[in-house]
Amino acid sequence: MTDTHMTASHAPIETHHTDPIARGRALARQTTVRSTYRLQLRPDALTFADARAIAEYLQQLGISHLYLSPILTATHGSTHGYDVTDPSTVSAALGGPLGLKALSDEVRTRGMGLIVDLVPNHVGVADPRQNPWWWDVLRNGKDSPFARFFDIDWSPSNGAGGRLALPVLQSENDPAALTVDRSGPEPMLALHDLRFPIAPGTDGDNALRIHDKQHYRLVSWKAGLCTYRRFFAVSSLAAVRQEDPEVFDLTHRELAAWCEHDLIDGVRVDHPDGLTYPAAYLTRLRQLIGPQRLLLVEKILANREPLDATLPIDGTTGYDALAGLGGVLIDPDGEQTLTELSRRFAGHGSDRAWIGETEHRIKRAVAESILAPEIRRLIGAIKRDARADSFDTMALTNATIEVLAFMPVYRADYAPLAGMTGAVIAEVEKRNSELTAPLNVLVSALAADGEAAARFHQVCGAITAKAVEDTMFYQAARLVSLQEVGGNPARFGHSLNEFHLANVERAQRWPATMTTLSTHDTKRGEDVRARIGVLSQVARTWARSVETWMDKTPAPDGATALFLLQNMFGVWPADGRPASSVPGLRERLHLFAEKAMREAGTRTSWEEPDGEFEAAVHAWMDAVIDGPVGAELSDLVHDLAPHAWSDALSQKLLQLCGPGIPDLYQGCELWEDSLVDPDNRRPVDFPARTGMLQSLTGTPALDTSGAAKMWIVAYALWLRRERPDCFVGGAYLPLFATGEQASRLVSYARARVGDAPEVIVAATRHSVGLTDTGWGDTALDLPQGNWTDRLTGHTFQGRARLEKLFARLPVALLVR
Repeated sequence: MTDTHMTASHAPIETHHTDPIARGRALARQTTVRSTYRLQLRPDALTFADARAIAEYLQQLGISHLYLSPILTATHGSTHGYDVTDPSTVSAALGGPLGLKALSDEVRTRGMGLIVDLVPNHVGVADPRQNPWWWDVLRNGKDSPFARFFDIDWSPSNGAGGRLALPVLQSENDPAALTVDRSGPEPMLALHDLRFPIAPGTDGDNALRIHDKQHYRLVSWKAGLCTYRRFFAVSSLAAVRQEDPEVFDLTHRELAAWCEHDLIDGVRVDHPDGLTYPAAYLTRLRQLIGPQRLLLVEKILANREPLDATLPIDGTTGYDALAGLGGVLIDPDGEQTLTELSRRFAGHGSDRAWIGETEHRIKRAVAESILAPEIRRLIGAIKRDARADSFDTMALTNATIEVLAFMPVYRADYAPLAGMTGAVIAEVEKRNSELTAPLNVLVSALAADGEAAARFHQVCGAITAKAVEDTMFYQAARLVSLQEVGGNPARFGHSLNEFHLANVERAQRWPATMTTLSTHDTKRGEDVRARIGVLSQVARTWARSVETWMDKTPAPDGATALFLLQNMFGVWPADGRPASSVPGLRERLHLFAEKAMREAGTRTSWEEPDGEFEAAVHAWMDAVIDGPVGAELSDLVHDLAPHAWSDALSQKLLQLCGPGIPDLYQGCELWEDSLVDPDNRRPVDFPARTGMLQSLTGTPALDTSGAAKMWIVAYALWLRRERPDCFVGGAYLPLFATGEQASRLVSYARARVGDAPEVIVAATRHSVGLTDTGWGDTALDLPQGNWTDRLTGHTFQGRARLEKLFARLPVALLVR
């Protein structure tokens, strides 16, 4: 792509280095992190060497820093890296330490840098042989030097006779399948493909008797017995005790070396809410990486929850921004119609009242089922800290779960949330005075500020994640684009004023926080959400269509069908082709449907799958894809495609030029159709993207190719490189249109602090309503000066008519 506006960004930076790598490092230190590009590394598709190969393309695109998924040694074949098995080594499958250094050197020579994803909360233990620390604990029990690394309950009353309970058995008959594997240098207990160590001096008998002598006990995953803290309810991920200085030092040894050798420029911390003391951990981490490196946390903020300004961090990974960027494009006029549609087919409105009641109910169910082991340990700690060993366990458990079920945040021990736990406890007591006595015990334990308090907040986050994002967000069916990590589907969109003030606060309080639209954790990719969001603008048309389709092709369950139809609409081909002709789409939709049905847990579940119901849903989906409903869905998608693209480009430009550091998830510089993981971790065709970037020479058409999106991404990133002071740390000024369609414009200006505006972003919202009326007399009064739209080359001054501003694209990027 030819960029005629890049002269300033290519000006040389004076350094005293002649070595290109040393010069690159000096350049990177002088370069603010302006933007990041998230690479989902995986041994089979994207290694360090592969990342080096696309560094030139990312530089040309305008990216300042590569943002790498976890790079420590993980489970063999891992496609995500969060199941770290050896935190003390860089993944050899990705290229090892030499590969990491080569990648760092490559990006440094280009004036770019690296941000690395850190996983402090847990390690992978699915295959004990791959995790040397875990293997040693299984072999030697409490005497293992690594026993203290894990949060294990070794007490005689732990339900496993003081042993480490491993919930790996699939059925009651599994123990009969235990054998002794003597093929290696030391014997091991074998259960199908799994292997477990045999403690010294306990061999020489049959497998079952050997098992009875071990420090661990294999139990059914359905037994509700697990004596080590896990990541949420994932038994294959064992939590790590970062509060122990020795554990911190060893698990961060590699990070310390990366910082010492200046290989990285920042860290993204995975799930800090799962740690015992997140604030203390982050303080120590900041000391390790130094004051200049970026420190971001994967913190999921609840509705209107502030980020703790006392933490030594630069911000979050951007889910809070995602909710606003998508929410401002939602049309509130569609709320009533879509609520009524949800009531008809799902039996509820998926509205505020239903969500409040359902969240509480599901949280209780999660606490009483899949998180029962964590609740059991919490209650034991409460009794100890409150010195109430004889208090009724059932009453205390019920009261504690009730408080946890009403907690509106992941954890309430951050500074801005002081008083929240007390307020929730007061409300629970007001609702049920019979809980006063057990609540007294809970309060006494929390006041002790010991083990019980720490476990209370850890369990609170796990319950929230499993109940809300992993369950309720698959049950609600009003407008599924609102059901995103960090989102609040009870709020049907965001007003313009709310959007602007959120950006003002972000610019002032968290100028270097990350903003995002897609991640490896999003339920749907950004363009899929944008298209589904358009349904809020055509609510009556959608409602009539769904009613007709349900008559033509009846579904086995209305709620499931309404949920799935929206997601099918979101990924359906926009060029008029039948979905059946798109390679792999049918299989992807079926995999998504299986996950969605089981996560919802209303008619089937992971624990108790209902094969008959699932088969009926899959048959219905095939009938939709291959029948008249699919044909009508194709027509609707084709008709609404321009509006979906409009919203996709609007939210993208709003993100790229807004306050904070925009993160681009791999591949999302073109249209993307990703659903939930693992669908969103599919390999990306980088050669095709490189070719498109180099071939673009003029404002592209808004069509299925995605060239328009890449055009906007590149020009926005180039502008950030050219005028960095206007963006990270720059001022944000809301702008408002005048005229009959003024509410359909989202616009703001960016400037150096204290200076006049230099950049204006203008984006269309609610474009369906413009189809018949056009922009009419609507205009935007520009600040003084001559303004050029970098996307089209058109110039404006004074009062800009929006019909002219948006003559080529639904967005504009004006520069003075």
